Formats: sequence, C-alpha cells, structure tokens
Amino acid sequence: MLKEICFQLQKETTDALREKGNPLLADLAAHNVKVSGLQVSEERAVNAGKKEEVMCITDQGKTYNRLRAAGCYVLPCFHENNREETFPGAFYVVEKLEETDFASLDMAYRRLAGLPWEILETERLLVRETTVQDVDCFYRIYAEPSVTDFMENLFADKDEEIAYTESYIEKVYAFYGYGMWTVLEKNSQEVIGRAGISWREGYQLPELGFLIGVPWQSRGYAFEVCRAILHYAKEELEMTKMQALVQPENKPSLGLCEKLGFVYDEETDLDGVKHLVLVKEL
Repeated sequence: MLKEICFQLQKETTDALREKGNPLLADLAAHNVKVSGLQVSEERAVNAGKKEEVMCITDQGKTYNRLRAAGCYVLPCFHENNREETFPGAFYVVEKLEETDFASLDMAYRRLAGLPWEILETERLLVRETTVQDVDCFYRIYAEPSVTDFMENLFADKDEEIAYTESYIEKVYAFYGYGMWTVLEKNSQEVIGRAGISWREGYQLPELGFLIGVPWQSRGYAFEVCRAILHYAKEELEMTKMQALVQPENKPSLGLCEKLGFVYDEETDLDGVKHLVLVKEL
C-alpha cells in the first residue's frame, strides 16, 4: 500500500503543487499518504525511495535514471516545461500532476511494486488482479470434476501454470489494465473463483468469463460479481457491448447470462465444440 510520496521536481512544478488548496495534496492527506517533500535533494529522494510503500515522482530524466538504478519505485512526470526529457523503460507516466489523485498514483505504485490492483467490491465479494499465490487456490477449485465440464483445465504441471500466470500479469494486466481476475469472499478472504473480461481471437467483442467454485455455488455469487463487472466495463472501461460464449448443454451459465440480460446472437465453433454467442448492450 502506498504510504509516502517523495517529489523531485522542477521549480515550476513544485510551485504549482504548493498553491493553497491543491486538490492532489489534499487527496493524499485524506488517504494518510505522507508527502516527504516537494523539492527534496536527489540524495534524500534516493534514500526515501529505497523503502517499501514509498514512490518517488520526478520530472527530470537524469534523476529518474538514478532513482531506478538505486532500486526505487519511480514515476516520471511530463508537463509543458519538460517535453525534451526522456524516461527509458517507464511503463507509466503521469501528466498534469495537479489534476491526478491518490487512486491513480496508488495504482501506478502497485504496478511498479508488483502488487495486484483491487478492481471492485460488491456487498459480499472483492475482485482483484490475480497473483501467483492464487494458483494453489485455483488448483483446489479445479479439482472438482464438474468445474471442467465446460471449460479448459489448468496446466497439469503447476510450474507451467505459475509461468503462465506471471506472463499474464506482466503482459495482459500491464497492457490492457483488465483481464480475468480473482474473486474473493470478503468476510472470509477466501479465493472462491475467477471472473473478468478478455478478448478472444477472431471475435470483435470483449468477452465476459466467470467461474465460482463448487463450495460457493447456489449463493448468487456469480450473478453478483458478473453484474458488477458489466457495470465496471461500461462506466470505467467505456465498453458498449459484451459477449459470452456458452455451450448449449451448460444450462446454469445460460440461465445466468439470461438473468444478466444477454441475448442470443449466433452459433460458433470452438475447437470442434458448438457454443452459443450471447451479446449484451451495456
């Protein structure tokens, strides 16, 4: 969790942040995030940035390189006075620092620190990005034979599944900002399934996917999490349509999709198996 930010900025940017009532500083204070300085020395920035739960923000290329070389989590900042600066290797860059907020900075920090993003909450569930630590939970869920009646199983070799998960985190989450996520029961903090949004090669619409483990079925969890994901897709990702591919024999999933408002569009063949393509306007 992000607890401290250390700024190493040009004077103009520092002055803008120091203006009375700056919304970014107020938002950080509201989330108990310490601001260690608005224009600290580079040595102090390096020392602060070596700590966990600290992120440095700089608008200077040389400082960015030194902070990264020292092992700090560092977020580069672009503005109208530093367009000539370069930040090699940066996955995220913040622009208009004065208009950003805690949530955006915390998400950048989590990506730099290799921590999962928390996507959404419902009354009973939490949806977050998958971690390697979730893999053991998935094997326990997939051990129930009925789980793989209508979907692919995990890799037989757990090391292969871990390698796949690591690649998925690095490439899919980092590129799209969404994907298939882990579903947890809030009260128990148990991993109870997976759900999320993906793209299938050869199809034009994003696809809703979901799986709730057998011990937690028949409690309305699948409907609760899928409804929340559809809302997230519309409001946060600005998607307008979603598809779901379901085998005709999979009556529970067909019933859930109907309850969610999906309607039949066409049939399709996936590896020799007939699927119904269901579509929902968001």
